[in-house]
Amino acid sequence: MSSQIEVSAHSSELRINVPWGHLAAKSWGLREGQLVLCLHGWLDNANSFNKLIPLLPQGYHYVALDFTGHGLSSHKPPGARYDFIDFVIDAYKALVALGREKVTVLGHSLGKCLCSFLASIYPEIIENVILLDTYGFYPQSSHIFISHFKDSILSYVCTDVAQVQKTYTPGDALQRLLIANKSLTVESVKILLQRGTKEMPDGLTFTRDPRICLMSMPPLTLELCCHMMKTIQANVLAIIASDGLMSEKENQFDPRDGTILLSRWQEYNACLFPTVLPACGCEWKPFCALEQCGKCVWDYQ
Repeated sequence: MSSQIEVSAHSSELRINVPWGHLAAKSWGLREGQLVLCLHGWLDNANSFNKLIPLLPQGYHYVALDFTGHGLSSHKPPGARYDFIDFVIDAYKALVALGREKVTVLGHSLGKCLCSFLASIYPEIIENVILLDTYGFYPQSSHIFISHFKDSILSYVCTDVAQVQKTYTPGDALQRLLIANKSLTVESVKILLQRGTKEMPDGLTFTRDPRICLMSMPPLTLELCCHMMKTIQANVLAIIASDGLMSEKENQFDPRDGTILLSRWQEYNACLFPTVLPACGCEWKPFCALEQCGKCVWDYQ
């Protein structure tokens, strides 16, 4: 690979102070370069981007955030629960702390929704949006949201979140993630576990807050998603894998909604890149071969 698209695999750690503790993050590239804020998926951590970042253009400052309750970031106080808006706030606090006027956001899974929300709410800040295997929004029908929200409340009330977390042998922890994420390789799981577990006297425990499992997504109808898209002024690159998170057989996402969302991106955003990228000479060319390179760590829930 040419030097034009190489970034050192070496990263440094960042800590951003927040009222409940700190947000942890990993940093690659030039501190003075344009900021690319990388947002991981639900239950994942900043190590999701370990294999991808070195393939991307140099001259940028890449920061991968651990959301509250994930990776090395602080958990919320006892008695609190997690909502989608908490992670929007995490991302915004990171943007404020890093002090950039124009930013690129890159995300997958949960991170893709956050990228779209940020670009809609802060069009004056978000200059570019890169969506990995996602349409950027996840519309839900009203009856499905009500059912999921009710289940989330019931689970929170009935779950003793103060209970001691289980410990695992390294092999058991690896198998637990492999079973839950069948698309991941052993190497990918090990990368996530490096940041997603900590050593205890009797084994490994996951660093993520178990209360994250009880969160619910916002009630986004297709109409509301399309309305939010109209407010986005950023350039948008949406990459949909042929057999990934958005595929019908692995997901309950209505493919008709995906068709509508993609057409709205084209209607509202004149700078939208094609979903299937040509073999072009643009600096983001590494994304053209993501599916083939086998070096990326994605959590297809």
